[in-house]
Amino acid sequence: MAAVQVAGSLPGGQQRQAPREPPPEQGNGFRCLSARLRALRPDDSSSARTEIHLLFDQLISENYSEGGGVAPEDVSTLLVQACRLVPPNQNHLVSKVSQLIHHLLNRLQVIVDEQNLDFLLAYTISAIQQCSSWTHVEVLQALAALVYCNGSKCQKYLPDLLGKSGLLMKLSDSSQSDPEVRRAAVHCMANLCLSVPGQPYLEEPYQNICFQAFLTTLQSPKSSDMDDITFCMNRKKKSKVKPKKTQQGEDEEEEEPSGEREAASVTGSGRANLREGSPQCPPSAGVQSLPFNGSGAAGKERASSPLSSSSWKRVSSSESDYSDAEGGMQSKMRSYQAKVRQGALACFLSTIKSIEKKVLYGYWSAFVPDTPELGSPQSVSLMTLTLKDPSPKTRACALQVLSAILEGSKQFLSVAEDTSDHRRAFTPFSVMIASSIRELHRCLLLALVAESSSQTLTQIIKCLANLVSNSPYNRLKLSLLTKVWNQIKPYLRHKDVNVRVSSLTLLGAVVSTHAPLPEVQLLLQQPCSSGLSNSNSATPHLSPADWWKKGSSGPFLEETSVSSPKGSSEPCWLIRLCISIVVLPKEDSCSGGDAASAAGSTYEPSPMRLEALQVLAHLARGYFSMAQVYLMELGEVICKCMGEADPSIQLHGAKLLEEVGTGLIQQYKRDSSVAPDQRVPVTLVVMFWTMMLNGPLPRALQNSEHPTLQASACDALSSILPEAFSSLPSDRQILCITLLLGLNDSKNRLVKAATSRALGVYVLFPCLRQDVIFVADTANAILMSLQDKSLNVRAKAAWSLGNLTDTLIVNMETPDPSFQEEFSGLLLLKMLRSAIEASKDKDKVKSNAVRALGNLLHFLQPSHIQKPRFAEIIEESLQALISTVLTEAAMKVRWNACYALGNVFKNPALPLGTAPWTSQAYNALTSVVTSCKNFKVRIRSATALSIPGKREHYGSVDQYAQIWNALVTALQKSEDTTDFLEFKYCASLRTQICQALIHLLSLASTSDLPSIKETLELNGDMIQSYILQFLKSGAEGDDTGAPHSPQERDQMVKTALEHISSVQALTGDTAKRAIMGFLEDTLTIYFDSGSQVALIGLTHR
Repeated sequence: MAAVQVAGSLPGGQQRQAPREPPPEQGNGFRCLSARLRALRPDDSSSARTEIHLLFDQLISENYSEGGGVAPEDVSTLLVQACRLVPPNQNHLVSKVSQLIHHLLNRLQVIVDEQNLDFLLAYTISAIQQCSSWTHVEVLQALAALVYCNGSKCQKYLPDLLGKSGLLMKLSDSSQSDPEVRRAAVHCMANLCLSVPGQPYLEEPYQNICFQAFLTTLQSPKSSDMDDITFCMNRKKKSKVKPKKTQQGEDEEEEEPSGEREAASVTGSGRANLREGSPQCPPSAGVQSLPFNGSGAAGKERASSPLSSSSWKRVSSSESDYSDAEGGMQSKMRSYQAKVRQGALACFLSTIKSIEKKVLYGYWSAFVPDTPELGSPQSVSLMTLTLKDPSPKTRACALQVLSAILEGSKQFLSVAEDTSDHRRAFTPFSVMIASSIRELHRCLLLALVAESSSQTLTQIIKCLANLVSNSPYNRLKLSLLTKVWNQIKPYLRHKDVNVRVSSLTLLGAVVSTHAPLPEVQLLLQQPCSSGLSNSNSATPHLSPADWWKKGSSGPFLEETSVSSPKGSSEPCWLIRLCISIVVLPKEDSCSGGDAASAAGSTYEPSPMRLEALQVLAHLARGYFSMAQVYLMELGEVICKCMGEADPSIQLHGAKLLEEVGTGLIQQYKRDSSVAPDQRVPVTLVVMFWTMMLNGPLPRALQNSEHPTLQASACDALSSILPEAFSSLPSDRQILCITLLLGLNDSKNRLVKAATSRALGVYVLFPCLRQDVIFVADTANAILMSLQDKSLNVRAKAAWSLGNLTDTLIVNMETPDPSFQEEFSGLLLLKMLRSAIEASKDKDKVKSNAVRALGNLLHFLQPSHIQKPRFAEIIEESLQALISTVLTEAAMKVRWNACYALGNVFKNPALPLGTAPWTSQAYNALTSVVTSCKNFKVRIRSATALSIPGKREHYGSVDQYAQIWNALVTALQKSEDTTDFLEFKYCASLRTQICQALIHLLSLASTSDLPSIKETLELNGDMIQSYILQFLKSGAEGDDTGAPHSPQERDQMVKTALEHISSVQALTGDTAKRAIMGFLEDTLTIYFDSGSQVALIGLTHR
């Protein structure tokens, strides 16, 4: 019998996991029926068939609630036994055993193990081949349940299923007359493509076969004998399958079939393994996803996972839970049409997340609306679905797709511009993009007003936040943000907490985009009463102005503020709002829909408070002039947050403290545009930080259970204003230093990295940098961190070492020599050794390591250099710098290495010019100045070449001539670049080279003049034209130390001329006269030329 042949394919004596102990009183019925089934033997008699029928019916009708206490391996064993008893040519029994397989695997959520799967697959394939066609739908349903998430384990049978003449290929073909069979076959292919997270997927060739089958079915028209509902069900199934395939990285390009834009817009994909089994749009950040499964326009949210959702496995003949009484044919039709659209959107979303942005934006105009011309209809786009689709789930999915398109689009949208009226024969691309951005704002704001579903409303606001974050408002006409601002304010009082959170997210995006924007500054100063509501409706109404001040504890400002201005108008209502959300008890009117709030909590739900803290941080970063009015109030908010038990609230409190501290530091920077009388007084800053240090900040720093909080608290502590630190009580200063030095021993790399950085900030404080003991302790701590296994820790430590060595240079330049005398030579030696080792590390570490090496070699005193133990380390340090200059490392690394060599040249105690490393250093710099692709590095190398102050420092006559010739060559090649980004540095490079050449002329000796004369004879006109440009314009925006005033520049040339004239020329040597003539001619042209005419004439002379 066929049953016996199939049974033989099951491996004998297979090893199974020990059965799990079922809960008492569960699974008893299953076990009894299973025992009866196992006792049967294959028998072709009618009585045996009747008994098997009855047993199967009983197993199907058994109550399996909560898994029924049945172990997965017991289910697999029972199904194998059932198939052994039923020959694959007995239609009715095969139909019944297929129902049993489908029912048990779906109801008990079982994925069949590989050994039993082998037998069951062989059986079902044999049954399809031998049974009548009326059984095929049920056998295919059983097959779909078996292969669910098992595609990689079906290798043996894939040729029979998906080969050229495979069963599934035949049954899913358009020639198949029964649409239910086609749909069941496609369902099997879908389940083959799925996989459990961490397990392999179906092999790529078979994925391609399935994918092509799905596309073919999607593009096929409805046949005349197929009803609309079945057609929609088929389309829905294919649309749900395609995202799984797309996310596994196949590159497919298809023509767009009419009427199915969303479903057929797969144009390519990246490599991203899909690990979800549910056919729904992935959720946006912070918002629950909207399931596609289920009936009704606004179905309840349901969790879904590969193992818990059986929506992919369940296929019934109607695939509908509707009865005629519940909705009838029209309701079912609408439901399935919505599911088709949702499936197409899911496919589109997966495609967007898989392809490169540059490919995606080629299709921008196909999916994103543009402003319609007068008299023209609105083009069909994703916004059409958002505004007009009757299903809230479909609208939400369209919004998720639009959000995915907008995410990361800042660079693409940055070309937009409509600040002026364009009157041209054509529309520039920048204007088209600007028009698209305006239309997106208009449509999304219309959708916001019209939407009634809270879930979809959340998606609209999230999509708006994405749009705001990526739009270049500094290049667009005003009013876009004003409209968004005014329309979103009422939703801050919406009954649904997700809507309120996303509304705050949107406001945070507004205040963080291109901050500070004048338009947003005016919005922040608006009266409080504009647009807020205490209504629970989805379309809020106006409410009293100061609703957020009416907490149970009274107005926060009056009770807790230390320094808020009396009698002043409200400077920023948003700050007051966010403060009240964080610290005041919630109002009953908002709490009705807050499922997320903890039971018994008196405050707003945690997501709401966290978002409010983030908005405050954005305001402190971008609009500090407004936030500073509430400095002490913010301080109390920070103290309250960092004193709470919730680590996330503590963490956001620390982040806010860091932003406030950074804002205060920015005000006191030398290049700050804030007038001194507009800055926060230092005394108030001292009060603020005293409050912090007397509050929960030290506890947060010592909270080893939450290292992320510790790291954030370290960053906050490093944002203290140096002027305020020096005015803190000495015990608070000692507390800060002690905590940081202690935390440097932390075993957590986040904490250690943050501590290393904070120490690097503190070592620059004027009140600490001359404290030899503190600098030495900091140096030892940093050197220890440089040995850490974590790259991030080493990078931060190297940055701090660079800062520490900057402090050494600053101290060296002070009149008091006590610091240099007291600083340990042994510690200096250790720092040099560590910096040499760090210069061999990754680029992140190397860039600051070479900077530190340059500073240390500059700092060395004659007393150090004379010691034998320093000689070797100095040589190693210089070799490390030279090799770094010459290596093809990152631009920042080579720039710092050139800068470091320049610092070395500043130390008069080093034997520059006579030591063997002199020629190596100059050769490295001349190589860079003539050939480096990066012009910033060339500029820095030219600067280094112009630093030595004496002729003997440049070494021999040949060495001098080589440097001179290299600079002339560099001047000739100053415009030779293939990278258009480097052109903006051309002028700065020429300026620096001209300064170096003039500097060399002002030091030239008699022996150097012939080589200079020879160069001038060959390239004199070119050199003179660039020197004239240098005299006229000087350095253009590059901080290289080049003189900026015209007087300084022409004085350099005069000095060089005076020096050359004082050089004793050899008898019969005409070089001196030629060089002097060149300089005199240059100065004459410069002083006589009142326009560019002389310069142009000279250039072509």
